[in-house]
Amino acid sequence: MNVMSLAAVPPLTVDAAVTVGEAVDAALEARVGAVAVLENGVLAGIFTERDLMTKIVKNRLDPDRTVLRDVMSSPVWTVPPTMHAQDALRTMLDRHVRHLIISSDGAHAEGIVSIRNVMQYMLEYLQKNLKQMESYIGR
Repeated sequence: MNVMSLAAVPPLTVDAAVTVGEAVDAALEARVGAVAVLENGVLAGIFTERDLMTKIVKNRLDPDRTVLRDVMSSPVWTVPPTMHAQDALRTMLDRHVRHLIISSDGAHAEGIVSIRNVMQYMLEYLQKNLKQMESYIGR
């Protein structure tokens, strides 16, 4: 299965000029852990729950006065929509990230996939295969 099938589509996007507080409010309302950050309509970064903790909370910055472009993760890594879920998981583990932005061109976010989305798919896939093996062996 490819990552686009597992992703939040369309992704939540916010402008780099908004405050962290505004971005967090949008993410909470959408029930997502990451937002794609745009600058002049082009993908410029990503802001995640981890960024909130390590850059805002840890440094005791005011989220209502801190502009997103100052604390977003950038440059942002993107993956193609055709990437297989297993490859996405490997990428996340190798890069120590929990979210990947899906983009065909690196400039426009088409979706965001989380490690939770990928792990849920992988678990269901493995459970299905286990049942098939048990059925085969039990004959």
